[in-house]
Amino acid sequence: MKLKLKGSEVAAGTSSTNGSNVGTATLVQVHNAGGTARLVSLETSAAALIGTFTIAPNATELLDKTSTDEIFAASTDVLLVGIAYYS
Repeated sequence: MKLKLKGSEVAAGTSSTNGSNVGTATLVQVHNAGGTARLVSLETSAAALIGTFTIAPNATELLDKTSTDEIFAASTDVLLVGIAYYS
């Protein structure tokens, strides 16, 4: 799989009030750089929770979202970057 970066990697905000839409990306690579499992939350721009998942230590997941949805996590160990991918 090839990735196309759509911005720079940033640490996730740690609360609903400082979540990020990751540059209005619709596909986000979520990486947990820490050694502890962390909760990741996705919410609408109006702060309505859409859902959560736990990312394992040192794991990477791809999260599909709408351009205005925002992501935050339980730690700044969680890193976010907007991407596109090609198979």
